[in-house]
Amino acid sequence: MAQVVMVTGVSRDAGAWCARRLADDPSIDTVLGVDVVPPRAELGRVRFVRADIRNPVIAKVIAAEDVDTVVHTGVVATPGSAGGRSSMKEINVIGTMQLLAACQKAPGVAKLVVKSSTTVYGAGPRDPALFTEEMAPRAIHQTGLSKDAVEVEGYVRGFARRRPDVCVTTLRMANWIGPKTDSPMTRYFGLPVVPTVFGYDARLQFLHEDDGVEAIRLATVENLPGTFNLAGDGMISLSQAIRRLGRPTLRLPSFTASSTAAVVRRARLADFSPDQITFLTFGRGVDTTRMRSEFGFEPKYTTAEAFDDFRAALGTGAVTRASGLLAAGLGALRG
Repeated sequence: MAQVVMVTGVSRDAGAWCARRLADDPSIDTVLGVDVVPPRAELGRVRFVRADIRNPVIAKVIAAEDVDTVVHTGVVATPGSAGGRSSMKEINVIGTMQLLAACQKAPGVAKLVVKSSTTVYGAGPRDPALFTEEMAPRAIHQTGLSKDAVEVEGYVRGFARRRPDVCVTTLRMANWIGPKTDSPMTRYFGLPVVPTVFGYDARLQFLHEDDGVEAIRLATVENLPGTFNLAGDGMISLSQAIRRLGRPTLRLPSFTASSTAAVVRRARLADFSPDQITFLTFGRGVDTTRMRSEFGFEPKYTTAEAFDDFRAALGTGAVTRASGLLAAGLGALRG
């Protein structure tokens, strides 16, 4: 059972939530939260260590603290939150490489838990109804989180081959959603007028933020090696989600979707990337049989319930300002 756990990426919400939840688990002695900047949220019993996983010095932290379990939540989802696409790739790919190199050299490390994403499957018109963990993506990853997630998982598999004594768990999670989640997806659904791609109605799966945190706790305290898809039961279509919100839609031809994403980014309403536009065009579904049969996890929230919990807490304070910004940007597109 884990005694000294190091959690990466604690300056962001998901990493902070996971670190706090682990620190509250009586079976864990110490939780170290690692990041280059201090977290915005209170970490409770978590001890913060300022360190950059892109720097080989992270190996000294692991050795000095006798870390036996590493929980990697430090993958960045959007370029805006990382300071640009090049910085995003450096954090995600180079950071993971350095972290794994440090773990490989540390004989005391016995467990690695990686928070990955179902974005590794991409999104496209030839996708199967449900991706299983053994399936390869049909769509070609050109850039963004999808490409980074594929590379990160490749390095994790290489580490698992080199250190067969380490229990390696990779959690491919659907988009987190809930009252506290602030992400490109939740900001998209918070827009006063929601742009969609004409002729498409994406199939969506979500994982409630509380279920995501609990799944990472389970992987940390139990020995559950393997790769697992995690999502709430069922799906909802994009049109159903927007109807639940009671928001109007703006249907755009596919050739203007990337331009609309640029307008939304410039207005600072949401930080959208091309792979996220593709996802909102085609959607994605994953099979969660292994989540139950091997990982032993049952989400408390279905996809629809997770979305409704987010919807119930959705604020309206910025709607007027956001409406003006979006209307101005879309007017410029039409012109």
